[in-house]
Amino acid sequence: MAVKDPTAVERANLLNMAKLSIKGLIESALSFGRTLDSDYPPLQQFFVVMEHCLKHGLKVRKSFLSYNKTIWDPLELVEKLYPEAEEIAASVRDLPGLKTPLGRARAWLRLALMQKKMADYLRCLIIQRDLLSEFYEYHALMMEEEGAVIVGLLVGLNVIDANLCVKGEDLDSQVGVIDFSVYLKSDDDIGGKERNVQIAAILDQKNYVEELNRQLNTVSSLHARVDSLEKSNTKLIEELAIAKNNIIKLQEENHQLRSENTLILMKTQHHLEATKVDVEAELQTYKHSRQGLDEMYNEARRQLREESQLRQDMENELVVQVSMKHEIELAMKLLEKDIHEKQDTLIGLRQQLDEVKAINMEMYQKLQVSEDAMKEKNEIIGRLEDKTNQINAAMKQLEQRLQQAEKAQMEAEAEDEKLKQEYVNKCESLQKEFSQKEKQLLQLETDLKIEKEWRQTLEDDLQKEKETVSQLRIETQEIINLKKEFLKLQEKNKQLKRICQDQEAALQELASKLSESKLKIEDIKEANKALQGQVWLKDKEATHCKLCEKEFSLSKRKHHCRNCGEIFCNACSDNELPLPSSPKPVRVCDSCHAILIQRCSSNVP
Repeated sequence: MAVKDPTAVERANLLNMAKLSIKGLIESALSFGRTLDSDYPPLQQFFVVMEHCLKHGLKVRKSFLSYNKTIWDPLELVEKLYPEAEEIAASVRDLPGLKTPLGRARAWLRLALMQKKMADYLRCLIIQRDLLSEFYEYHALMMEEEGAVIVGLLVGLNVIDANLCVKGEDLDSQVGVIDFSVYLKSDDDIGGKERNVQIAAILDQKNYVEELNRQLNTVSSLHARVDSLEKSNTKLIEELAIAKNNIIKLQEENHQLRSENTLILMKTQHHLEATKVDVEAELQTYKHSRQGLDEMYNEARRQLREESQLRQDMENELVVQVSMKHEIELAMKLLEKDIHEKQDTLIGLRQQLDEVKAINMEMYQKLQVSEDAMKEKNEIIGRLEDKTNQINAAMKQLEQRLQQAEKAQMEAEAEDEKLKQEYVNKCESLQKEFSQKEKQLLQLETDLKIEKEWRQTLEDDLQKEKETVSQLRIETQEIINLKKEFLKLQEKNKQLKRICQDQEAALQELASKLSESKLKIEDIKEANKALQGQVWLKDKEATHCKLCEKEFSLSKRKHHCRNCGEIFCNACSDNELPLPSSPKPVRVCDSCHAILIQRCSSNVP
């Protein structure tokens, strides 16, 4: 035996109970033969069963103090989905005796039954299952097919007229218990079938009369519509007559203005001819006087140019002499500084040469990468230009479509005017034959609906084409932005090339300086050959000066004698001799008066 789902069993039981309660309520109301009160037992049982159906599968909502499980929250949604339910919700909230959400829900059910719209309200809830899932579990009765069946059964309750007093009733403290003894069959029920058949026939007659009343209301509304159309036609005819009169008046004014315009033109032409003769005479006199003045002005201008040229030449010579003087002074100072600093900068120049070589290699690699990127971007630009050509062709096609759509719209408007004229003729015929009015009105309404739909489709097509045009414009704007970026990259490439050229020029200058320094190193090597026979002390052994016996430091540097090989500090070797080969004086040993050499490291003098 397969195990049944307990929730499915619950739904089936509740559905059966709803069927029994609705059937019993309708049968008892028909036998009762008048409007039902709130004390009627089958009606009370029906509300209890509806509560159980709405509570099935309800989610428990956590609040600050306790857990809430009420049916008022889903019923409150109905006023958002069905605007006519706003009155019920407002009246339920305004009731003074209700304190709990369950009491408000019970009052809402009673008011919905009195309005005969309970089935419509609950049908709106069942359709919106995504909203109901916030309040009910997935297996709840309102989320399954059984809920739709119960809503269909509730339509039958529109036969019953209920007169319920909600204001004074205590709905908060009522206990909802289903009385099953009411639904058990008895012998009296079998005998009352004939009476039910008669009551059903009476109710059918009542429904037929209500339907007739509804149809009569629609006919009266159509009559009112015909009257309004006739009034609008008369107004349009009057407006047409007024517009024609205005057009005639405007045409007369136009003729008058044209005649005035021709007169003004004739007058202005005569005046222009007279003024031309005067202007020509004045021009001739002005030309004769201008020639003498031009000759005087040219002579004065020539003299001024000669004097200004002489003055300019003198100023230029003065500036050149002053600048030559400053340059000579600066060259002397720079030569003095360069001689002192070249020995210290040789090692730094070698390191800089290595760094420059590494930077040149990096710059060469970057140049290759940028050239590859430029090639790729040129290909992208070619593709983009092809795409722009395609877009322009599509734009032309869209413009042709727009023109066709406008022509179609003009044809539709002409057809509308023809239909209006036909409608006016038909209105005159309708006054004579009242029996054919309904058929002709229906035909006209259908034609108008078809034309409106056709016009709506044309407007939608126009809107779509406008959207495509806007998208194409956006794409063209993007292409323009890409072109701007490409131009920026070209400018960056030019800047990088300039930097590379500057660095190459700097390298050439460094190479020329290095060649000069190599020549000087060769001179120093020749001087060192004379000292090859002598033994240099190591830095570790020579820690103190020979004369003052103080320890060597950064401030007291080591100086070696070429002749005797002794080491002195810079403080003790104060004797200096001027040499013709160097502008700076040379340090001399105190004992043998030979030239002292400053030691750079332990091995190199």
